[in-house]
Amino acid sequence: MGRYEEQRKFLKSNFNEFKNIKTDKMKGISQPDATKPYDKLCEVVALPQVNMEVLKNPNIYKCIAERRSTRFYSDEAMSIEELSYLLWATQGITGTNKVGLILRTVPCSGATHSFETYLFIMNVEGIKKGVYRYDPIEHRLLFIFESEGIDSKIDAITLDQPFVPNFAKKAAVIFAWSTTPYRSEWKFDITAHKKILIDIGHVCQNLYLASESVGAGTCAIGIYDQKMIDELLELDGDEEFVIYLAAVGKKLK
Repeated sequence: MGRYEEQRKFLKSNFNEFKNIKTDKMKGISQPDATKPYDKLCEVVALPQVNMEVLKNPNIYKCIAERRSTRFYSDEAMSIEELSYLLWATQGITGTNKVGLILRTVPCSGATHSFETYLFIMNVEGIKKGVYRYDPIEHRLLFIFESEGIDSKIDAITLDQPFVPNFAKKAAVIFAWSTTPYRSEWKFDITAHKKILIDIGHVCQNLYLASESVGAGTCAIGIYDQKMIDELLELDGDEEFVIYLAAVGKKLK
């Protein structure tokens, strides 16, 4: 029991502890940027506007009932319209509320939205193989770099998968979500970190259901080489680091 105690405590509600903390927000410190800045000269991939025409299964009941973790993918490419929809479904901006907080397609504690979406694109029509970041403000992709030997890098990053070894590299695209914890810490101080883990679960579940609705399959990946993927994406591993991965591809017929 002793070796589990600290982690079990982390799982519990700690709101009473939070009530006695003066957060950076309370201190009048400026709120961190809601999204990561980017090089204005970088290559940009415009994404098509999202609409319901991309859906093959619009029945939410069926999507929930039929959702499974999918580790076997066909060679069929995903369309750019499908990828656009999946990005919108997981981090798309849908408006602002009356006090100016950004609202997205997923719930988030205090609308702090600590995540960035990186993509390892291997098989999407009209998009060259490489590593990208999603810009939710303009709904577009920011090209980071072409990755030679991307298959072997994905194998190394995703380590030994217990059920289907090396499945991730056969996906059409891998979503890699990073967190910038201070976006949440600014508002919630030391109570932010449980909220961040809850929030990333909302994001990945939306990916599962949205993938199901376009005839694709998803498998979340919690086993990965932290240092390797952070270094590959040029993240410092402290102020920003990868927190979750998910592979997506078209289902085998």
